Amino acid sequence: MAPRRPVDVSSLRAAPRMCHRSAQVMAALWKGCGRLLARRPGAAQALTAGVLMGVGDVMAQQLVERQGLRGHHGTRTVKMMAIGFCFVGPVVGSWYKILDRLVPGTSKVVAVKKMVLDQGAFAPCFLGCFLTITGAMNGLSVEENFSKIQQDYVDALLTNYSIWPPVQIANFYFVPLQHRLAVVQCVAIIWNCYLSWKANRV
Repeated sequence: MAPRRPVDVSSLRAAPRMCHRSAQVMAALWKGCGRLLARRPGAAQALTAGVLMGVGDVMAQQLVERQGLRGHHGTRTVKMMAIGFCFVGPVVGSWYKILDRLVPGTSKVVAVKKMVLDQGAFAPCFLGCFLTITGAMNGLSVEENFSKIQQDYVDALLTNYSIWPPVQIANFYFVPLQHRLAVVQCVAIIWNCYLSWKANRV
């Protein structure tokens, strides 16, 4: 029987200090994000959307498509991040502001009304634009892009409806306006993974 290794007491003593430092770093990052949201909400929302679109694409390539690190398409990840920065962040952030003006208030009934407008009017248009932009950035011709949208759109929209209505009701009811896009994008990491796989699938 192999002898047991002695317990490193110094490492055990250091663990609480490391946890405390990690918590301090996370708290500082959270405060920094809060300050950026307060000073430049549009920039913060675009940055958040871009980063999380990139995370979603990495997950799609590595966990769904099993590309491996050597087979990872960095250009594709950069393109998805660019779509997040330039399209998803500004468009969705602006939509939430418009929605707050169209249906003011924070009651449960208001949250349901906002969800119906969001999922009934905005989501179908947004998804169509997203697939179109992704196809164009991937170099598809107009005919190829239209064919791909016909193939993917209905399935993507039905998947959207299986995920987003309850999330958006909670988002509109509990979350302040300036944090809604960030909450949506955090929940949407899996959704972004799906969108990236769907939009880039040959």
